[in-house]
Amino acid sequence: MSIWVLLQGFGLGASMIIPIGAQNAFVLNQGIKRNHHLTTATTCSLLDALFISLGIFGGGALISSNETLLTGVTIGGILFLLFYGALSLSSALRPADTKEASAQKLARGRRAVILGALAVTVLNPHMYLDTVVILGSIGGQFDGHDRIAFAIGTILASFVWFYTISIGAAKLGPTLSKPRVKRGIDFAVAAMMFYIASHLAQQLWSDYVIG
Repeated sequence: MSIWVLLQGFGLGASMIIPIGAQNAFVLNQGIKRNHHLTTATTCSLLDALFISLGIFGGGALISSNETLLTGVTIGGILFLLFYGALSLSSALRPADTKEASAQKLARGRRAVILGALAVTVLNPHMYLDTVVILGSIGGQFDGHDRIAFAIGTILASFVWFYTISIGAAKLGPTLSKPRVKRGIDFAVAAMMFYIASHLAQQLWSDYVIG
């Protein structure tokens, strides 16, 4: 097994996983709240590992060639991103005292957090394109032990990244939870979700209406 191929996989994996905004925002928020944040990081990492393995070991071409599946995932992703963005915007506009009361009422259990992590991963078309299709096509060029090394490297990048932002957010929780800082984060998350949703909608429009 080549260490160089493993490091190559780690670098490429990080370059694909880090920009996936919906996952990062969800993991960051759970870390700030210290609400089963390690469970969130583990769930997102395991899901990434599943889809990365699927792509590298033969499933990438099947998914990328299935236009109906990609369209369905894209529409679901747009709706979810709009919903998540609306929640973040609502939280940013809510008075601090009301926000604290609502946070107590809407305290999430481990099951709800896992379902949320599933949603931001499975309903994220960028995740399929980046981890399954792109990493799958690159990893598929390796043979034998090198392919395994590449897969391990990309999967390791996911675990390192999600645990880093989850633990970091939890440690900085007291600072990041201050009303002004939290409001700024909520606005930023809402803007990111709406931007990604609009970008996906434009792609869908150009692919199936204009194209």
